[in-house]
Amino acid sequence: MDNLGTMFTDVNAKVGTIAGEVGQTPSSWNVGIFSMIQNLSENVMVPIAGMVISAILCYELITMVMDKNNMHEIGSEFFFRYLVKACVAVLLLSYTFDITMAIFDVGNHIVTRAAGTITGSASLDVSSTLQAMFDGQISEMGIGELIGLGMETMIVSLCMKIISLLITVMLYGRMIEIYLYVSVAPLPFATLSNREWGGIGNNYIRGLCALAFQGFFIMVCVAIYTALVSGVAVAGNLHTALWSVAAYTVILCFSLFKTGSLSKSIWNAH
Repeated sequence: MDNLGTMFTDVNAKVGTIAGEVGQTPSSWNVGIFSMIQNLSENVMVPIAGMVISAILCYELITMVMDKNNMHEIGSEFFFRYLVKACVAVLLLSYTFDITMAIFDVGNHIVTRAAGTITGSASLDVSSTLQAMFDGQISEMGIGELIGLGMETMIVSLCMKIISLLITVMLYGRMIEIYLYVSVAPLPFATLSNREWGGIGNNYIRGLCALAFQGFFIMVCVAIYTALVSGVAVAGNLHTALWSVAAYTVILCFSLFKTGSLSKSIWNAH
């Protein structure tokens, strides 16, 4: 009964904190890391992005002049359009970090709303549930069957601890990926003003949206896991209940790792 009571503690605790983890923005997840990433973006990447904008604008000016038959067909509106495009490019670069954080603020709002609509608890009170329903089954088991059940619970408990660790790795890996994306934000934003190079910036923004909305898919996985685990209490067999919760937790772990590729495929980010 001690094995059964403590077997799901790690995973239940981790699942219970998933909503809090994925609902945090980069600025609230770790203030020290966020400050470092912001300094890298503003002090290291912005000057390089400024050089990229200068090169792109020069290239675009040359291209536009050549397209207009060496300035024989150019009107006064040509220079006005070019000036507006250059101003927009510089303005986007100046507010790159704010735009990037706004995308994750929207993702945080969606995750928060999703967490509020998920009813029930993903935690299974194994001790009270199994003691109430299966105490009679355990009391009727022989020594050999009890030893087998003890080995079974030890193996499943070890697997559950590994799964709990994998869930932690996935959550932390997602936040590290977000920080890596944010650290180089000025470079792809510098390409948005050009038609040929703009694909880099567009794909980067789609990647940011995919990372932000990955949290929503994680919450959907937790909601499905909650519904599946809640049905374990009606299982009529101890071994069935034991392996059912283990299987559901494995499915949860697998689904969480698939949320990243699913979100990128929906946003067409590569």
